[in-house]
Amino acid sequence: MSAPVPNTFNAEQADNLEDIEKQFAVKAVQHMQTYWAILEKVKGSSLRLTRIDDEIYEHLKRDFPEFDPAETIDEDKMKSKEGKERWRNFMMAYEKKVDDYNFGTLLRSNPKWEYGEKETIFVPRMQFYAIEIARNRLGLNDWIYEQAQKEKAAASKSSA
Repeated sequence: MSAPVPNTFNAEQADNLEDIEKQFAVKAVQHMQTYWAILEKVKGSSLRLTRIDDEIYEHLKRDFPEFDPAETIDEDKMKSKEGKERWRNFMMAYEKKVDDYNFGTLLRSNPKWEYGEKETIFVPRMQFYAIEIARNRLGLNDWIYEQAQKEKAAASKSSA
């Protein structure tokens, strides 16, 4: 049995390895596509994203009482020094409860919009969960399902 190797990796001094960055981007895009596909098949208001959605939703309302899930997210405010600190404190409560809680994920900045280059922000997975759980609870994502069903009906009508 060999001796453990000390962890000498310093993220602050590490080179950005292009392949690793590409892999993260691919994973984030896959997550985005999967989530959108689910919202097209299931009304967001009836969807559970984690086994502890209720806890996350109540925690979000308690720690961010000013947050309105229907409004456009102010990315500058969210990523300001104070915003980062508030969100970091929120997220750390889920470090041992939610897998990949800190994994980079794409989030629409407004629930009325589809994913797009200017409408999407990069956030840790826990922020995505908190915000999307709130949006789903309020039925703000149901339009995606309804739109997909209309398109599906129109496509089957035209092929009949």
